[in-house]
Amino acid sequence: MTDQSKTKKLKGTKFNLDALSKRQREIFDIVSERGFAPIETLAQHFEVTPQTIRRDINKLCKHKLLQRFHGGAGRSSSVENVDYSARRNILHQEKRLIAEMVAKLIPDRASMFINLGTTTEEVAKALSGHKSLRVITNNLNVALTMSENDCEVIVAGGMVRQRDKGVTGEATVEFIKQFKVDYGIIGVSGIDEDGTLLDYDYHEVRVAREIINNARNIFLVTDHTKFNRNAMVRIADLSEIDAIFTDRKPPQVFQDLMKAKEVELYVTETGGREQ
Repeated sequence: MTDQSKTKKLKGTKFNLDALSKRQREIFDIVSERGFAPIETLAQHFEVTPQTIRRDINKLCKHKLLQRFHGGAGRSSSVENVDYSARRNILHQEKRLIAEMVAKLIPDRASMFINLGTTTEEVAKALSGHKSLRVITNNLNVALTMSENDCEVIVAGGMVRQRDKGVTGEATVEFIKQFKVDYGIIGVSGIDEDGTLLDYDYHEVRVAREIINNARNIFLVTDHTKFNRNAMVRIADLSEIDAIFTDRKPPQVFQDLMKAKEVELYVTETGGREQ
């Protein structure tokens, strides 16, 4: 990867994932899992001064990865997501491994929906060796990737957004309704403890909802930071998903919930199916 590709624009600033230290990445993981972490607690955990933690938090907040609160840091806003170009670099290796795990379960000559998201884009790349797939997508990045492979690509109509090359709108929703496919591969912005799947954008949610309605098997691809992450718009309940693919075991409350709702869990760090 070139230095230029590692550096992405983030609302007027340059976001360079390599500039984050190991401690800053771990702080991001801790806050993402707990929802909030006090500065004093983080300082004791990493055996550094509170001033050092404040500097780390300020850097993470600058790139909208966390939100600063009195005495600590919390998850980023429930109404605004991290810039798309920055999200592509966050946990890129983990997303690639998630995608490879999904691709192993997709047979040749399958039909599928693939929606918006940086992890779903990695799934499209991981499917490059498959034969005779039929892919319906509202993600122009996915369409471009899949068009290089031995497959038929059908692109949904609608309005194209500049920021992520997603196609959304009423026409997109109506287009998706015309099909019934083998697999729906979707991403989310957050998963609540009660099993609610969440996103930030109402227009994206309407498309994801129709994908769930019109696919025989729903695969949710998501990295570990989405568990307990807030977002404003409800997509569906966890019970409507057949399998979740992630890079770490989620907190126990989510594992119990998946078991109760009969959702299969696949985790890359163990190399296989959890339940």
